Amino acid sequence: MKKFIMYGAGNIGRGFIGPTFSQSGYSVGFVDINMEVIDRLNVDKKYPVDVVCGDDVKEQIISNVYGIDGKDIELVANEIASCDVLATAIGVNVLKFIAKPIAEGLKKRFEQKRPPLNIIICENMIGADAYLKGLIKEQIPEYSSNIDKEIGFVEASIGRMVPSLSEEKRKGNPLRVAVEPYNILPVDKDSFKADMSDVKNLYPYAPFSLFIERKLFMHNMSHALTAYLGNLKGYEYIYQAIADYDIRYAALRALNQSAQAVSKENGAEIGLLLSHAENLLYRFTNKALGDTVERVGKDTARKLGANDRMIGAIKLCEKHNVNCEFICLGVAFAMFFAPESDQSSKELKRYAEENGALKTLEKYSQYKGENANLIAVLYNKLKEGKTVGDLIDYCDEISGKEIRV
Repeated sequence: MKKFIMYGAGNIGRGFIGPTFSQSGYSVGFVDINMEVIDRLNVDKKYPVDVVCGDDVKEQIISNVYGIDGKDIELVANEIASCDVLATAIGVNVLKFIAKPIAEGLKKRFEQKRPPLNIIICENMIGADAYLKGLIKEQIPEYSSNIDKEIGFVEASIGRMVPSLSEEKRKGNPLRVAVEPYNILPVDKDSFKADMSDVKNLYPYAPFSLFIERKLFMHNMSHALTAYLGNLKGYEYIYQAIADYDIRYAALRALNQSAQAVSKENGAEIGLLLSHAENLLYRFTNKALGDTVERVGKDTARKLGANDRMIGAIKLCEKHNVNCEFICLGVAFAMFFAPESDQSSKELKRYAEENGALKTLEKYSQYKGENANLIAVLYNKLKEGKTVGDLIDYCDEISGKEIRV
């Protein structure tokens, strides 16, 4: 049986990538430092996944799995040295911490004359492939040429939604996850160094920039926008927020604007992207996922990053002369998002209150572009007590016009 190593036993790892390979006939080893999860994997050798849609819940049992203590670098390296495919779903900020054990594993592979290896990178970051490759080369520079020739750094587009489960919904099993039915995994075909034709629901595609931008600037952007507008309207769940006419309208307009930019950037058919936008809004209505506004919106300091889902989409629109008023609306609302448990968002909100939107964009987004003034105007209108509906009307009225603070 082939062996797949999943670096990260969180929701995406257990809810999407692990099941994809387990159901394709691989044994799946999860690397993590959460010992409750690792120990339970090693005892049970399986775990439940609830596939939920509306009132329908279908339990799948993912088998042939085991846990690997991420703190044991030697053990991790040995597992990587002997595996057939490796993947990461650990979070962009954590990649620098796992570069060393991955490098040690690759070093053993090279010494043992093992076959080429694909590393599927399941992180929300444009250029994650080059970033991880650079981190690993820093660890073992003497094997730089081997890395170039034998290791495929394969970007993936993670479209399946896997929210956090409450203790009640876990039903006493810390391994249980809930997922939506969507289970296609697009990956960068041009980066392959080894064959993966035996993996079910894998969708190799080239050039892959289309899927990376579609995921980040359409899916992630509209998801976050729904959360930020939903927050100010007092909704707890994403399905509640997207059912609100004003929020659904704003999300659709933002998606249409981003779709135009992604289409122009990649020469992609706009009709397919608009169909994808409609499908996203439908998927956001999935009540059974129980996805919260707080989870989707959290960490605004990262989500308003210079090339992340909101500002990155705005920049792409600017590049192709596409209006982006409704994406800007999402950024303005993000500056008001500050759940009690979210320190990152609380700090950004406080900074905006004290310094204004323009300086906040400079500090957190490194952005001083042509739509900065519009974001500031929208932010100030919110501070004055304007409603979501008021600001949607305003965005419709000023479409394409120059805005000054």
